[in-house]
Order: sequence, then structure tokens, then C-alpha cells
Amino acid sequence: MKYTVFTLFPEIIDAYFAASVMAKAIDRGIITYRTVNIRDYALDKHKTCDDAPYGGGPGMLMLPEPLGRALEAAGASKKTPGAAVVCLSPSGRLFNQSMARELAGRDELFLVCGRYEGIDQRIIDLYADEEISTGDYVLSSGEIAALTLIDATYRLVDNVITPESLEEESFSGGLLEYPQYTRPEIYATLQVPGVLLSGHHEHIRRWRLRKRVEKTLALRPELVRRGREAGIFDAETERTIEDLEAQGPKGAEELVNE
Repeated sequence: MKYTVFTLFPEIIDAYFAASVMAKAIDRGIITYRTVNIRDYALDKHKTCDDAPYGGGPGMLMLPEPLGRALEAAGASKKTPGAAVVCLSPSGRLFNQSMARELAGRDELFLVCGRYEGIDQRIIDLYADEEISTGDYVLSSGEIAALTLIDATYRLVDNVITPESLEEESFSGGLLEYPQYTRPEIYATLQVPGVLLSGHHEHIRRWRLRKRVEKTLALRPELVRRGREAGIFDAETERTIEDLEAQGPKGAEELVNE
């Protein structure tokens, strides 16, 4: 996977790619990236990349010429199979885990980071394959939105993270992740649930499934509704959902004794 990020502040992007698991993925050659400084393609001596919008209104808008030249120079206009040009925008399609998986299968993502009041619409019309929003809020920095998309996608690329680590995390199988615990067994009077100390793998598996359903019903019930509508839950998960909806949550010990 290759990421090409068009930005007025490449140092924000560069810092992320130099850290943690991402840096290891780059060292191993699984991930590559480049930042394109849009100001390098502004032709005036002040490197101007913004101007007032036609029709009036507050704020400034990113000029199309520098950004268009940057996109052309980077090859984003070629519509290469396996590549996609994405404009990060609060007006875009709402980003989710399904989209992350879809984008992670691409060979290259060209990510355009907006600033000020946004990007001249003609850039979007001419170059963008997709407008994506990371949530129903407004950021002053398209770089933050781009990094959110990058972080959600690169970890799904083959061999970046072990497959086992991705199997039961939040949004896999339509549910949130179960609660996690580590040492010590007692912290601030709170004890690790006994089932996790039992060594009984089947009881632990059932407890985790129940906790995933319980947590999703409490915090994101729409995920359960969507999952049922899409038919993605197996019979055991469906029984667990029905049980919790009908009877309310049970304690861990009761689950172990079922």
C-alpha cells in the first residue's frame, strides 16, 4: 500500500509515519508514503494557496491551481487501476470500518487535505474518486482526518498486524470488542472477572461473546440492528442477543455455570 498525501503542513504527516507500528511497516516495505507540499506548486513569490470565495462569505478557500498542479505532478489524474483520489471533507460519505477494509485493498491512496473553508469544487469534480468524512463534526485540519483514515486502513493491509489481533476487535462481526484486563488481578478494589482466570477456554469464549453483545446493545444498539438486518450474526450470537434483550445482562459467574 502506498499513501500520497497532499497537504500544506507535511510535517504533521511525516511525524506520524515515523512512529510506532507504522514505522515498522515502512521498514519492512509493506507500506510506503510520500507527502506533497501544495505550496511547492504555487507560482507567486508568497506561495499563496488560498483566496476569498466567489459570492462572498467568511473565510478563505484553497486555490485550485496549486493543488491541481500538485495532483498532476504526483500522477493522481491518471486514474490508475488500484488507486483512488480521496478528498477529506465533512460533506463526504461517512467513514466506517467497512470502508476501511475496502480502501485497505487499494494499491495507492491519494489523500487531499483541506484547510480554511475547504477546497475549490472544481478540484473535487476533476480529480476526486471519493469525498470522505471521518465524522459528523468539523476540523480545522484535513491532515487529522487523513491520518484517521490512514490509521484505520494500513493496519488492515496484509502482514502489518497478525490476523489474530484483528479477529475480535471492535466492529469485527458487527459487534464492539469485549472488556479487556491485565495484571494485577485487583486494582483499586476492582477484580478481574473470575472466568478469565479459570483457564477454561470455552467459558472464556462464551463470556467474551456475551460481553461483546451486552456492550454493543448498551452503547451502539444500531450496530446490532444493522447486523441483524444484514444477517451477519451466527445462531449463537442471535441467541445471546435475544437472551440479553429479554432478561437483561447476567453476571459472569452465571454465564460460566450455564
